[in-house]
Parts: sequence; C-alpha cells; structure tokens
Amino acid sequence: MDRAFWSKQTADKPLFPDLIWSRPENAAFAGKLLVVGGNLYGFTNPANAFSEARRAGIGTARVLLPDALQKTVGKVFESGEFAPSTPSGSFSQRALGELLPMAAWADATLLAGDLGRNSETAILLEKFTDKYNGALALACDAVDYFTASPAAIMARPETLWVISLAQLQKLGTGVRFTTAFTFDMDILRFVDALHEFSLTYPGYFIIKHLGSIFVAVQGKVCSTRLAGDLKVWRLKTAAHASVWWLQNPGKPFEALTTAVATSLNNTA
Repeated sequence: MDRAFWSKQTADKPLFPDLIWSRPENAAFAGKLLVVGGNLYGFTNPANAFSEARRAGIGTARVLLPDALQKTVGKVFESGEFAPSTPSGSFSQRALGELLPMAAWADATLLAGDLGRNSETAILLEKFTDKYNGALALACDAVDYFTASPAAIMARPETLWVISLAQLQKLGTGVRFTTAFTFDMDILRFVDALHEFSLTYPGYFIIKHLGSIFVAVQGKVCSTRLAGDLKVWRLKTAAHASVWWLQNPGKPFEALTTAVATSLNNTA
C-alpha cells in the first residue's frame, strides 16, 4: 500500500524548518491563548500549561480557574482569573459568563484539565463547546468529559485532541468508527487507521503509541520517534501545539507536527 500521506520526523530534524524561522519575533504578533482548568484540589495542569505556552512563544496568555481557588492561589499565581465554582470546587454552569468572552478574546482556548469530575462542569463544557466557534484544544481529563457521547464535538471543526490511546479508543467506540484502536496494533495498521479517522472527522489529533507521537490532520499523518519512554507528555505537547497552531492557523498539519518536535527539544 502506498502511504504517501505518512511523513516521519525526528525531534532534532523537524519536517517543516521554514515554519520555525518564520515565527513572529514581536509578542504583539505572537497570538493570545486562554488556558482553562483546575478545581479546588488542584491547578497544576493549567499552571503548567501557562508556563509551557510561554516557553513555546505565546504573545499573551490568560488562565481561567474556578473561584474556589482564589484564596489559595490568587496571591501566588498572578496570571489567574476566576469564574464561579460549585460547592465542591469545580467550575459551575455560571462560569459560562466569564468563559465565553475570554475565549472570544483569545486566538485559541486550551482546556488543560484538572477539572475534577462534576456534573455541572460537564454541562458547562457542553454549553461552551456548542457556543464557541474558535480554535479549541483539549488535553488530559478535559477529554474524558466527552468520551461517553462524543458525536457532537467530534463533528466540530477547529478542534485539537491531545489524547492517550485509551482516550482515542473511547472516542472511536463512541462514534462507532469502523476500525477499533487497540494497544496491539502494529504501526502500519495504526497509521492507516489514523489516516481514515482524520479523514472522517474534522478535528486534529495528537496521540502517543509504539514509542512515537503521531499527528493526524485531514488524512495526513506524521510520526515523531521518541528517544526514550516519555510518560508525561500530553499537557506539554498540548500547550506547545496550541501556540504553534494559533500562530499558523492556515497550516494545522505543519504547525502541530513542528510543535511536537520543538516540545521534545525543549525549544520554542
């Protein structure tokens, strides 16, 4: 089978070096990112995503947290802004009033996780993804809010999924995709399945499997071989990918592929 749709790169030899040299040097032209996440018992993900976005070269980043965290982190995390929370400390439905205008300000929104498990937060995210038409990235437990009934959001364009193979399995099962994503798939079967999956659904996908990170966009697939076992990768990759994507909105495959390489190299 001719797999002309499949490209390969290494972290030290990005597939699209011209994209790196043409990056904006002035912060005013480097884009705006909104990071959303956190609950009363944790805000590590949104805080780290903010830090990684800055390392990736974002122009301006803002972070939206539940107001249950305000007393705890308000003084130590000056970049945090706050929206209404539930009694248990997760985002409440009323947070939509802050979330939508902040997302409208941004060039992209990253749901970074640490959202906890809360039915009100689930309703908030459903309403937000229904009303928000901009570039949206999902990572970590933010993805889990959509795996049970993914049909609506899987039909949404301008959506980036930075996911584990287990989460990809659930998404595929939820939309009844013809090929099951399994842990014992060899690389050729996996690449072929990603090719078909990304042709079927308009979102963009980044997944780690078989010692590589894969990017799949509109049928195109790129694999980046890892030098070792990278256990913690989704949040960092999501932050870098969000920045590169919003800075190159007309080139999602090139942007996300380059983001994977630069994030592995710890360069921006």
